[in-house]
Amino acid sequence: MRITLTKLLQMARDRQRIAMISCYDAISARLVEMAGVDIILVGDSLGMLVQGHDSTLPVSMEEQLYHTRCVVRGCATPFILGDMPFGSYQGGPQEAFANAARLMAAGSQMVKLEGGAVMATTVAFLVERGIPVCGHVGLTPQSVNALGGFRVQGKTDDSAARLLDDVKRLEDAGMSMIVVEAVPAALGAQITRAVSMPTIGIGAGVDCAGQILLLHDLIDMVPGKKARFVKNFMVGSSSILQAVEGFVREVKDGSFPGREHSY
Repeated sequence: MRITLTKLLQMARDRQRIAMISCYDAISARLVEMAGVDIILVGDSLGMLVQGHDSTLPVSMEEQLYHTRCVVRGCATPFILGDMPFGSYQGGPQEAFANAARLMAAGSQMVKLEGGAVMATTVAFLVERGIPVCGHVGLTPQSVNALGGFRVQGKTDDSAARLLDDVKRLEDAGMSMIVVEAVPAALGAQITRAVSMPTIGIGAGVDCAGQILLLHDLIDMVPGKKARFVKNFMVGSSSILQAVEGFVREVKDGSFPGREHSY
């Protein structure tokens, strides 16, 4: 039986840390399920890691649906979270609902969209119609051109206050969970204390309710310079499964991320 949103919310209330991994195919989904991952994010990061693009922007709705179906077929237990690709929800609540409904029909149990308070009306529209929503603030990859690159966010007092306000307004709109990416650890902790919904960190410090990494990153498949929040769990592991089990274990016991993986 799949983990439910109710279960995830209870885990957060009980201070049981949530382990999330982003992957895109049936075999990977089965492997991370065996390792005990709570949530699989079918992320639009597939644009870079599967399709070879330099950003998430080219990923289409049809491609997102295809990979969601693949992941759903590959596992039976993890909660399935589906990314809303660029251009599938920014046009307004009606557009967002039409595309979110397709993701839910493909097997997603929740949809994820990027953006701050500007998305509150869309979030409320989706939630009122039975679609749970996860947010994504901080470094939002779909806005990479507007942000001027992949940069840490919330470093000044003003920008940190805006991020905190964004998250509160999204929760007020009915959002159930939020990914916080590439912000100072102190801000990640502040956001987590300020809201009741689970915060899932990626480069946001150890105090978030859960952590996410991309499968390709944690098994060191991606060549070149790594983001600070990435840890190679293949070191000391004899298999990919053992590496993913190491990620889950360190998330659960609070040893990942360490200071060296935080801003």
